[in-house]
Amino acid sequence: MADIIIAGAGPAGLSAAIYARRAGMDTVVYEGNVYGGQIINTPEVENYPAIAKISGFDFANDLYNQATNLGARVEFDGVTSVSGTAEEGFTVELASGGKETAKAVILAVGATNRHLGIDREEELTGKGVSYCATCDGAFYKGKTVAVNGGGNTAVEDAIYLAGLVEKVYLIHRRNEFRADETLVKAAKVLPNLEMVTPFVIKELKGSPKLDGIVLENRDDQSTKELAVDGLFVAIGQEPKTAIFKDLVTLSGGYIEGGEDCKTNVKGIFVAGDVRTKKVRQLTTACADGAVAALAAVDFIKLG
Repeated sequence: MADIIIAGAGPAGLSAAIYARRAGMDTVVYEGNVYGGQIINTPEVENYPAIAKISGFDFANDLYNQATNLGARVEFDGVTSVSGTAEEGFTVELASGGKETAKAVILAVGATNRHLGIDREEELTGKGVSYCATCDGAFYKGKTVAVNGGGNTAVEDAIYLAGLVEKVYLIHRRNEFRADETLVKAAKVLPNLEMVTPFVIKELKGSPKLDGIVLENRDDQSTKELAVDGLFVAIGQEPKTAIFKDLVTLSGGYIEGGEDCKTNVKGIFVAGDVRTKKVRQLTTACADGAVAALAAVDFIKLG
């Protein structure tokens, strides 16, 4: 039986592993994809204290190496269910069919990109529709693309793509953006970036690849079509909590947990973007990881 099992190897999960190992806990991290979470798709991180600038990939890699060098075991196997009690211990079932038990569990599974939910979206994914500008942007050098969204990620994606492509349309359903004002100002001065508001995407055109999108104006329902080679969707995330709905209390799909990162189940903790909270940033994910790990250590030692 391990001391602590952590579900998810993003910034929250790996930070939890670092703190758990420093406290002498036998720690196992399970990750069904790649370590680093969504931060690996960020070309530059400039808002992490004491680090002026670093790529998301390098940050994730450094975090992974720090955790594993301390002795945390990272297994690339997805968690499919968690059961048990604080008194008897918890059993974690894995996508591979294996099982492992632990005295405490930290849920740090993060979130996935939200889809538009319109016809042909899945069909054209990878054929013009993408959810990762830094992953796929290089394929569109010299071409015309659109970014859909109004938050920091969407504006950052548009700015990044403007340095690669001939033309970027930034489409948002409102006239005002949720993104930080400094980002919006930076986007507005780019000569090859055009903001298209207040519009929503109603239809995807082209076969076998995307070659255009149909937009609807939210004010007067008029429509217009843009010829684009690529569409990058950046409209938020959905927490990956479906498998935990019968285990812990959810609110809006997120796992309920306060600043102490405790769930309603004794011995189960939550960290990162999957937790109910207002601010979801790299700093808050890492902070959650530290808090959750120390809370789990206290639970194991003190009950």
